[in-house]
Amino acid sequence: MEGADLAFAGIARQAELIRGGEVSSRELVELYLARIQAIGPRVNAFTEVLAERALTEAEEADRGGEGSLRGVPIAIKDVEDVRGVVTQFGTGAFDRPAAADGELVQRLRAAGAVIIGKTTLPELAICAFTESQRWGITRNPWDTQRSPGGSSGGSGAAVAAGLVGAASASDGGGSIRIPAAFCGLFGLKPQRGRLPLTPADHWWGLSVHGCLTRTVLDTALFLDATADHGAAADGPRSERAYVEAARTRPPRLRIAISDRPARLIAPPIVTDEVRGALAETEALLRGLGHRVERRDPRHGLAGNNFVPRYLRGAHDDVAHVPHPERLEPRTRGFARLGGLYPPALVRRMRRTADADAERMNRVFDHCDVLITPTVGEPPIEVGRWRGKGALQTVLGMSRTYCFTPVWNHTGQPAAAVPAGFSDAGLPLSVSLVGRPHDEPTLLSLAAEIEAERPWADRRPPVS
Repeated sequence: MEGADLAFAGIARQAELIRGGEVSSRELVELYLARIQAIGPRVNAFTEVLAERALTEAEEADRGGEGSLRGVPIAIKDVEDVRGVVTQFGTGAFDRPAAADGELVQRLRAAGAVIIGKTTLPELAICAFTESQRWGITRNPWDTQRSPGGSSGGSGAAVAAGLVGAASASDGGGSIRIPAAFCGLFGLKPQRGRLPLTPADHWWGLSVHGCLTRTVLDTALFLDATADHGAAADGPRSERAYVEAARTRPPRLRIAISDRPARLIAPPIVTDEVRGALAETEALLRGLGHRVERRDPRHGLAGNNFVPRYLRGAHDDVAHVPHPERLEPRTRGFARLGGLYPPALVRRMRRTADADAERMNRVFDHCDVLITPTVGEPPIEVGRWRGKGALQTVLGMSRTYCFTPVWNHTGQPAAAVPAGFSDAGLPLSVSLVGRPHDEPTLLSLAAEIEAERPWADRRPPVS
């Protein structure tokens, strides 16, 4: 396997090839470095490429080792520390290199992964599009006039364009699932607390770490290398490997289908193409023998209850920036909006999450998995909210990104799964939502959908 085929093979296959001696880690790193140099400027997915360090790490991996990701290049969203590199959080407001690797990077290195670079995001990961004054516009490889989403947009664009096989991501309101949806990738938001996160209570408990990959198996491999199977909140310990779940066909499941989003701040947008992708997925699942019915979760005020945690989280992040004067006006505007919510109110809103989750999760009395659209419309154009203030931006985002935030509020796992393409050739996506602590069922079902409706072999024009 050579060239582009190797670049798009995915990390599970790349790990096999390295273990079998069919390709070296150095060859793989050199391939990606060449692609980043040739293709990277068209999508602007990296803040920093660690070329020399990655080559050195690859040579070390080629001398041997037993890790599940030995020699496989991985990119890191620039919210996680990599020793000796400034963690920028999408801004120019930080200037001190990290003294040590963050816990997630440590676990990837322990599995043998090679860290090839750090990926772009909007300032402080606040927005669901990846544009900033410091790092410019990150573009979607399927159409460079479209956004890859955010906040993990650089990770999504890098994986979709074949610049790396997998990239870490984080999700405080959809920031794994939205780029997955816009870039034609698989993206699982794990159970809250499943992967290490610093600070652990980021955005008042909304945020989690995860990854973006081309295939379900790739995500499972990443999770097995980084996750605490029994460390998520107070959930049950699972001894089952995620790779095993991804390789196991699910039993006949009860599946609920809903295209009704939770109301956030403004009326939601759900286009006909998005509803059509959901209907096609419903038909596919019926054909696979699953019992499918239309059933809406009882959202209540969960969407509105999410907002204070999100905005106050942005406020708190700005308060800890060493050079706030370097932040964009819109970022400072988000901080002012968040300052309208005193901590006592936010703590009360956080307590509502238990009641909201109990009510919404009654849908699982009737089903094993809930399936909704991931986003309300196909990939949006770049610059949609250029020049807009924080209030206009958050109102606009709440209309398009109307399905993802409530599952951060409740904390349970949810995954974005490719669901074909729009008439304009843009990726569409559906979201699988699971019971608390039940990532294995989502991985099994997503892998079954992938087997019946493969997506990883189709490559974007910018690749």
